Amino acid sequence: DSGKLFHVSYQLLLDGNRPEYIWKIKLREMKRRLQKKYFILILAYSVLLLLIPYMLDYRSKLGHIKHGKQQPRCPDLDVWNNGDKFSNTTGTVEETVVNRSQSKIHVYLHATWRTGSSFLGELFNQHPDVFYLYEPMWHIWQALYPGDAVSLQGAVRDMMKALLRCDFSVLKLYTGSQNITTSFIFGWRKNKVICSEPLCEAYKRNDVGLIQDDVCGKCPRKDIKELERECKKYRVVVIKGVRVLDLGVLVPLMRDPALNLQIIQLFRDPRAVHNSRLKSKQALVKESIQVLRSKKQTEKYKRLLVPNNRGNRAENYVSSAMELICDNWLNDMMLMMNAPPWVKRNYIKIRYEDLVLHPMEELRRLYSFSKLSSFPAMDKFVLNMTHGHGYSSDKPFVISSRDAKEAIFAWRERLNVEQISQVEDYCSEVMRQLGYQKNKQKAKSTLALFTKTTLNVPE
Repeated sequence: DSGKLFHVSYQLLLDGNRPEYIWKIKLREMKRRLQKKYFILILAYSVLLLLIPYMLDYRSKLGHIKHGKQQPRCPDLDVWNNGDKFSNTTGTVEETVVNRSQSKIHVYLHATWRTGSSFLGELFNQHPDVFYLYEPMWHIWQALYPGDAVSLQGAVRDMMKALLRCDFSVLKLYTGSQNITTSFIFGWRKNKVICSEPLCEAYKRNDVGLIQDDVCGKCPRKDIKELERECKKYRVVVIKGVRVLDLGVLVPLMRDPALNLQIIQLFRDPRAVHNSRLKSKQALVKESIQVLRSKKQTEKYKRLLVPNNRGNRAENYVSSAMELICDNWLNDMMLMMNAPPWVKRNYIKIRYEDLVLHPMEELRRLYSFSKLSSFPAMDKFVLNMTHGHGYSSDKPFVISSRDAKEAIFAWRERLNVEQISQVEDYCSEVMRQLGYQKNKQKAKSTLALFTKTTLNVPE
């Protein structure tokens, strides 16, 4: 056994001195060194990729702090110049705009949550010549939850196009039922068309006044086809919604001469919006998360999905979404600044503050834009709705008579200094564009906190 062991050891010694064996050892060592170098390079590259977004975000925040304002961005000029697809229809669109008083008019009230859009919509709901649809795209967001807001925009636009043509069958895709009735859609308990003759005897269509839930709740259910037939009788169809995040989504509908789409965009002081959102935070959590998820590809916004204070997640989600709302507003304003003339004639913007402080003046402007006539009963209605008591209902999304001035400036008493500064920081450019003054010092007059800007009036 000892002899065999000596023989094996001697053979290994001889093999180790052979050139090919030495080469194999050197080759293994070279491979190990290369593998180590590749590993270090890959590790360094991965760390660099992780750091770049944070460095960029830090630089943007540094600029944010340095300049103290939201940075304006260049709009996408190509959205209006769609090559041959658009240029071939330019003449048709212009001709339709000129003669729009002779055709059916479709109006979209473009707003976001807690801007006073329900009150704005009610001014059209009350008009006897308007077929009004309240938040129909809500069904999409509920059916496709937790889909992010951006991924739902195509479906929202397609639904709007069908509804404007009085085709309500599209709702079957999102309600989970093939037998849809009037007692399920368009805020039916407050809808003047659904609760009035001929669909229901509870109210007369020409009477002006808020609809009572308990009264309308007794109206008989009507098939969706009956509602479609009623819709086709009206010359003006109005949709109020808060689920179109980007005005650019509606460009294909604005290009369609058959739709004759007019857009009224509602703005409000971001501090007042933030205050109202916090008051209604439990009702806005799901949609705030959907809005935040729409920006998940950007590291800056991805971190907003992680609440800072886990004890109050609802407040954190609702607060974080406010920054994206201001970004979307700024995008819309930049888009419209570079829109062609025929688009600008089909678009107006209005501030909530102007609407409630000068209700009759703004009501006439809205009706004139929509080719609707004003009348004394509507003047009285809008005055009563803006000269009530208190600034808000105890329940969110309930329309009631308010004290206009208290509604405008309630945020000064309810938001702390840090909350006000935060909103003024990331909404600074929007505030500047819309004429809202920063709250650096308590103004002698609260009305000095916003200036009367010249909003574009259609020619």
